[in-house]
Amino acid sequence: MQCTPIHLSGTYASLEPLTQDHLSDIQQAAADGELWNLFFTSVPAPENTRQWLDIALDMQKQETAIPFVIRDNASGKIVGSTRYFKMEPQNRRLEIGHTWYSQSVQRSGVNTDCKLLLLTHAFEVFNCIAVEFRTDYFNHKSQAAIERLGAKREGILRNHVIMPDGRIRDTVVYSILAHEWPGVKKNLQYLQNKYAR
Repeated sequence: MQCTPIHLSGTYASLEPLTQDHLSDIQQAAADGELWNLFFTSVPAPENTRQWLDIALDMQKQETAIPFVIRDNASGKIVGSTRYFKMEPQNRRLEIGHTWYSQSVQRSGVNTDCKLLLLTHAFEVFNCIAVEFRTDYFNHKSQAAIERLGAKREGILRNHVIMPDGRIRDTVVYSILAHEWPGVKKNLQYLQNKYAR
């Protein structure tokens, strides 16, 4: 498990390494729905995008993350971002997070495709024994999406993170274990096929 940039391509979406050149693409993707106005997400506002991008790339430099941009294969546009992070090669586990999508592709096949790509690589290439997801207690849409994948809710970390606005966030933790992956993969492929109809 190495923190080197990788490309992952699927049916509806492609994951490409995040670079400094993606600044305007990220700003445009976040503007689709003005996602920074959702208090329970970490989507960068236009004036904070440079800082957001620098932090993501610094995480990669420190070998704790692999940040991606998400490209919608149908339109060719960048429609969001996600990353592997909290990567622990010695424990063969990582977290998938910092994920957001432009409003126009939410509830489409893009999220299912991205999760299938990321989880397949995590379990079948990185040989992970566990993959974790975390989300804000108030982000009910995210919790529903994570549960739809087949991840199991482990619990809530109370007073877990102090947010930029001073709010103290409770974090809901989910995971998928290696022995669960074959069933989760089958579920994701089933969901993916539904979008093709």
